[in-house]
Amino acid sequence: MKKIKVVFSILFILLLYKGNAQEEQFISESEVISMVLENNLSQKISEQDFLKAKADYQQTNAIFLPNITASYTGAMTTNPLMAFGFKLNQGIIQQSDFDPNKLNNPSQTNNFATAISFEQPLINIDGIYQRKAAKHAMESQSLQLQRKSEYLHYEAKRAYQELQLAYLAASVLEETLKAAQENYKVASDFFKQGLMQQADLLLVEIHLTEIKNELLKSKSNVKNASNYISFLTNNHDQVIFKPQESMMLTSNHLLEAENLVLSENRADIKAMEIASEAAKDNLQADRMAYLPRLNAFGSYEMHNEKIFNSGTDGYLLGAQLSWNIFEGSKRIGKKNKSKASYEASKLAYEEYTSQSQMELNQASRQLNDAKNRLELTEMALKQSEEALRIKNNRFKEGLEKTSDLLMAETQFAQKQLEYYQTIFEYNRAQSYLTYLMTN
Repeated sequence: MKKIKVVFSILFILLLYKGNAQEEQFISESEVISMVLENNLSQKISEQDFLKAKADYQQTNAIFLPNITASYTGAMTTNPLMAFGFKLNQGIIQQSDFDPNKLNNPSQTNNFATAISFEQPLINIDGIYQRKAAKHAMESQSLQLQRKSEYLHYEAKRAYQELQLAYLAASVLEETLKAAQENYKVASDFFKQGLMQQADLLLVEIHLTEIKNELLKSKSNVKNASNYISFLTNNHDQVIFKPQESMMLTSNHLLEAENLVLSENRADIKAMEIASEAAKDNLQADRMAYLPRLNAFGSYEMHNEKIFNSGTDGYLLGAQLSWNIFEGSKRIGKKNKSKASYEASKLAYEEYTSQSQMELNQASRQLNDAKNRLELTEMALKQSEEALRIKNNRFKEGLEKTSDLLMAETQFAQKQLEYYQTIFEYNRAQSYLTYLMTN
């Protein structure tokens, strides 16, 4: 009975551990990019911003399309003027209605009216410029959405490269741990044989513990990189991603050229330029607000003294030329505000292009610096590997100090990590420069 309880306890613990363990999943770079572009919340917010700008543009159709309203009104009155007007609209006036007593003291009169009216803009110059401004704003938002997608493409690649680097670092430390454990075994044998002092054995133990701690940190970095990919892809599951592709050195010699020139057709720069055009159109709209407007209007009405009857009908057609000559200083202030907004948009465009060119120059230098570091770290890695091989062989023969071996072992692990870190920085610099150069 006790054995059965023990078995059930073990099964329960295993099931509990499995339920709490995070799922592991292999993933490729293309899958990460696709998932980010499809599910990223920031991208979806940008899409909604574009739809808002598109809706603002759709509202400007009002300067071409009529405004049509329909109404049904019921009323009763003993007011002399209105009572006579109700009957006149209903077409039921009789000779007896002109009796002064009835005119001055009418009985309650009911009126039920059906009305359909419209207003049709004919000439609205400021509205035309407002429509152009709304269109430019929509185009600017569309380009910003495109640039957002380009940035997320770069960010997805960078996140995947960080995942690759985290796994490589963990792999290096695992191999270092194996070597350290082997050296500890050799050191223990030397100590038992009286060929090594206890202080040297303690140094080996401390070194082994330090490697274990670094390995734990590296595994946490793997989880952090996985969590960031989950954040970018809007994935709420606790998944530990594993890269299907190993980190490889990529090279694009076109990006290594000096004096790279910023493209004015880049989506975000073009968006700034079009946004400035929108500000200019708003300024023109405020200037055109001084001109008169011409609108057509009309209505069709049916009146009856009884509810829900058609009754007598009639129509009205007309046109109105209106000119709002003076609104205090409101219109002047609005025009000055639009002018200031336009000037600010031009300055913002100039500042943004200058800053973008500066970022391009910095990214170009970072790529060249990473390339130079790559050559040096690769050379240092080979040298440290050879030094470790020599010291390791000498240590096993009892010809090398323990501290020198541990130092060589630590240095080799550091150079491996530096080399992979430099590859990561070089690839990231290329990706960022490609992002900055995208037209």
